[in-house]
Amino acid sequence: MRRSPRDSAESQRKISRRGLMLGAFQAGTVAVLALRMRGMQLAQADEYRLLSEGNSIKIRLLPPARGLIHDRNGYLLAGNESNYRVTITREDAGDVADVLARLRRLIALSDAEAESILAEMRRRSPIAPFTIADRLSWEEFSRIAVNAPALPGVTPEVGLSRFYPRHADFAHVLGYVGPVSDFDLGRIEDPDPLLRIPRFQIGKVGIEAKMEQALRGRAGTRRVEVNSAGREMRELSRQEGDPGDALQLTVDYRLQNYVQERLGKESASAVVIDVTNGDIMAIASAPSFDPNLFVRGISSAAYRGLNENDHRPLADKSVQGLYPPGSTYKMVTALAAMEAGVIGPKETVRCPGFVEVGGRKFHCWRPAGHGNINLQQSLEQSCDVFYYDVSQRVGIDKISDMARRLGLGMHHDLPLSAVADGLAPTQEWKKRRYGRDWVIGDTLNATIGQGFVLTSPLQLAVMTARIASGREIVPRLVRSRNGVEIAAPRAAVLAIDPAYLEAVRAGMDAVVNSTRGTANGSRIVAAEMRMAGKTGTSQVRNISAAEREGGVTSNEDLPWAQRDHALFVAYAPANAPKYAVALVVEHGGGGSAVAAPLARDMLLFALYGKLPPLSAYPESQRTRIQTQHDQMQLVDPDETPPRTSSRA
Repeated sequence: MRRSPRDSAESQRKISRRGLMLGAFQAGTVAVLALRMRGMQLAQADEYRLLSEGNSIKIRLLPPARGLIHDRNGYLLAGNESNYRVTITREDAGDVADVLARLRRLIALSDAEAESILAEMRRRSPIAPFTIADRLSWEEFSRIAVNAPALPGVTPEVGLSRFYPRHADFAHVLGYVGPVSDFDLGRIEDPDPLLRIPRFQIGKVGIEAKMEQALRGRAGTRRVEVNSAGREMRELSRQEGDPGDALQLTVDYRLQNYVQERLGKESASAVVIDVTNGDIMAIASAPSFDPNLFVRGISSAAYRGLNENDHRPLADKSVQGLYPPGSTYKMVTALAAMEAGVIGPKETVRCPGFVEVGGRKFHCWRPAGHGNINLQQSLEQSCDVFYYDVSQRVGIDKISDMARRLGLGMHHDLPLSAVADGLAPTQEWKKRRYGRDWVIGDTLNATIGQGFVLTSPLQLAVMTARIASGREIVPRLVRSRNGVEIAAPRAAVLAIDPAYLEAVRAGMDAVVNSTRGTANGSRIVAAEMRMAGKTGTSQVRNISAAEREGGVTSNEDLPWAQRDHALFVAYAPANAPKYAVALVVEHGGGGSAVAAPLARDMLLFALYGKLPPLSAYPESQRTRIQTQHDQMQLVDPDETPPRTSSRA
């Protein structure tokens, strides 16, 4: 069938229109390709010429600056310093042994170190840089940089490393950082790529570990061009990472320094807490260690010396140490007894020096006894028989319930390693733990802070703060994050009759300020700073009946590890409490002779914010106190606190 001329013309027009559209598309494509080729040949000619000669572009991660840690006054506690190091990438080095041999002509590497490096590199990815040496001197770093063309795969780098300007003062609080280990990587389900950067440091213990995610920051990147020999030719682009969060702690660096100095070489720990808001002002464990040793790589001999020391310098005794609280627990029993209605503040119990229960004698510390004694006097003179008597009428479950309300036998959530829960035992606990029934002898031991009862210095400080304030004080250690204040938990009123708390406070006041008080020798004579407290001595060995008959061996005549622990808890000012302290001296002997003077001095420093005046001490002690002050190595009160983030 023949098409009409009109249909033929219409078809021709359509074909022409499609041809024009196709032609325009083809022309546009050719133009784009031409422009791209022109750019590659002219604008990017140098880059592609280098690539054609065997160069390549690699992406390198940039470690972020680790977050700074300051005290409550802005004093730098953990910062970063420049660190010169040298890395090698096995894929780019070729003959690694040969390159390493050349490198050894420039820096000191022993045969053992070289063998260890080669063995470790074989275990690592060939494309991951491996740190051969760090903390190089400027001279060593310069020699490597000058000879870099002859060292394929070797890269001299300037990084940041952690440093702790207060050295041992905050070792147990801050902890320390160290290189990421295979063990660390094995614990993390999806490791941050940052953790695979050679010698990248992460927190190992303390706040550094507990707040690792916040302190670590986020990595940056840089695009670098390397030639066929693996040498870095130039940096093409850089995107900086985000530094870790800056933390401000509640601790005061001057008070912490003083507390650490007063503890000295004792195996001891102390916690000073603000009773108004729960801020931990100082939290110390002695002896301590320099965390910088771990950052820089501690020697085997140095680590062995720390690990084998019987005073356990690596342990944070302030939160990890668990001790029988001794007579510092008597406030718990007293409050439980009044609440149960078994005794009032004025009622008396006769103390003949012991009680006999089930054919067994439970002795008071004073063999002749205290005679008729009321609650205030029982605390003042630390009578044991008073508590043996009332505890049988109260029962262990009510006593332990009171202990938990005061912060004992429970976990306090602080960013520190291995914070212990302690133990306020119950009948059900013993049945579950040992499969045996609770007996009355267990109650008598527990009521004076012996037997199954275990507490930490942190818990004792919380207990003291709650008694002093009448509120459920919750301890906190981090004050702000990136400059944003972290509100202190609102402390509810304790569910304890205020009259009962007042009766216990009166007893604690008498402990220190009455002439018959067990801590009268450690009183504060400045009226506005009057202190209230309680001594404690916890046994670590059993005393046999034969020894009691012949005379109990004094602590001074016993080996150190068999001596009693010395404890003291206190708060001041007694009429308007501001700070509370709890202190334990392992195997220190008596709480009144050893722990009370230390705690008194710490409270005074906290109250005055500096070395207290001699007028705050009893006149007979002032010469000794002045000598003590002169011998202490304290922070210079006029020192300008370091606040910078890094140093060369």
